[in-house]
Amino acid sequence: MTEKLQNALNEQITAELWSANLYLSMSFYLEREGFSGMARWMQKQSAEETGHAYAIAGYMIKREATPKVDKVDVVPQGWGNPVEVFEHALEHEKHVSKLIDELVQVASEEKDNATQDFLWQFVREQIEEEANVLNIVSHLRKAGDCAILFMDAKLGERES
Repeated sequence: MTEKLQNALNEQITAELWSANLYLSMSFYLEREGFSGMARWMQKQSAEETGHAYAIAGYMIKREATPKVDKVDVVPQGWGNPVEVFEHALEHEKHVSKLIDELVQVASEEKDNATQDFLWQFVREQIEEEANVLNIVSHLRKAGDCAILFMDAKLGERES
């Protein structure tokens, strides 16, 4: 694995950990605001992002590269209503999709087919992530104040 690709993968590990902290922060905020179901959904999302960092690190180790955890910047600490929280999450997922696309491009430029193949799972997952969060945003917008607690309960049912 080239140094350029190794550095790019390490940057993605840091980005995944930042994402995990972002969703954890959102979870804390939603819990404090009384939306425990939405908070649980965000906790699961946080754990998923940490899992991505582990997966990338594990892949790098298999390829005799050195995974690193760099400094993770501070994440936002507060938002408005639940719709705004999930709108922010949607924008973040779009950003992550762009990061993954750029990472695939680096692997392509470095002619590393194995890493390209490894990264395609994340490309596919990002399509689902964006669609899931977009669906939540759409439902929350339609629900309005009257049905927000119903949405909170439904999101709290997330298992993974």
